[in-house]
Amino acid sequence: MKHRRIPNRRVIVAGAGALALAATATVTLANANASTAPARTPALAKLTSTAASALASHLKTDTAGSFYDAKAKKLVVNVVNKAQAQAVRAKGAEARLVKHTFAQLDSARRTLKSKATIPGTSWGIDPQSNKVVVTADRTVKGAKLDRLTTVAKALGDKVEVRHSKGEFKPFIGGGDAIWGSGARCSLGFNVVKDGKPYFLTAGHCGNEIKSWSDKQGGSAIATTEDSKFPGDDFSLAKYTGDTPHPSEVDLYNGSTQKITKAAEATVGEKVQRSGSTTQVHDGTVKALNASVNYQEGTVEGLIQTDVCAEPGDSGGALFDGDAAIGLTSGGSGDCSQGGETFFQPVPEALKAYGAQIG
Repeated sequence: MKHRRIPNRRVIVAGAGALALAATATVTLANANASTAPARTPALAKLTSTAASALASHLKTDTAGSFYDAKAKKLVVNVVNKAQAQAVRAKGAEARLVKHTFAQLDSARRTLKSKATIPGTSWGIDPQSNKVVVTADRTVKGAKLDRLTTVAKALGDKVEVRHSKGEFKPFIGGGDAIWGSGARCSLGFNVVKDGKPYFLTAGHCGNEIKSWSDKQGGSAIATTEDSKFPGDDFSLAKYTGDTPHPSEVDLYNGSTQKITKAAEATVGEKVQRSGSTTQVHDGTVKALNASVNYQEGTVEGLIQTDVCAEPGDSGGALFDGDAAIGLTSGGSGDCSQGGETFFQPVPEALKAYGAQIG
């Protein structure tokens, strides 16, 4: 992963749990009439993940979600009828016929929120399986598990329940990245607000730490100006010292990745994360607008991935090339066994603070 870096400090991002894939029918858009053979549908142009993300933002209306097929280099858009399929294909994406509309899945998600907000659970709409995938960690048992099972069963095949051997928690811990009050997190991205240098990290880190150092027991380099957690999970810290603050991510191999912009994630997108505990790992975006119910409270609108993370990685950078994607929030598991991990989208944090990557 690449990020801006600070001397003696490392930046990290976390991984997230994989969601189930399910096969659905592909809609073939051939023009035919009674007397002639069907016309061939032009081949779709190959797209980068960045181009697919941009196209997806223009195809949200009247679709049932979308994801990037990295192997075929195409954007796959779920539709529920052929008229939608024709519109999708005309704009350069693959159309796939599915059973559930986005509205139906979002309704199921809202039912889970109102009836099954239980610490140790998470859920997100998975466009690849056309379901809301619910994960229960090892703390969800007894009456809590019975309640979750009852709610999910009533929602039928719109919901799939999975179980994790880990425990959902914010990834804060001791180490050598950005320090304060005996705790350690990871720096996310350097940003500029009103012409002055700041950095983004996790909100649960900002709640705990008001004065930041780049080494344990070191002098202050920044102070937390604002933090939001739970609900969201991002915070803004203002530099107070002379620490260099280039817009880069440390790759832990003697090089860095320059960061020039922020971007929205796309399901199926290949991403990297860099962190102070586990350094650089990569993986795939599995769901968007995910919710995770930590013991401390619920955080919504998250990116879910299969990139691993461990304590101390909180706040670190999730990125794709030169694009800032997310800030490590938390999850379960570790980098030896894997697990489920969630990230706060960077564009939302930038908008909230009136800041820009830089």
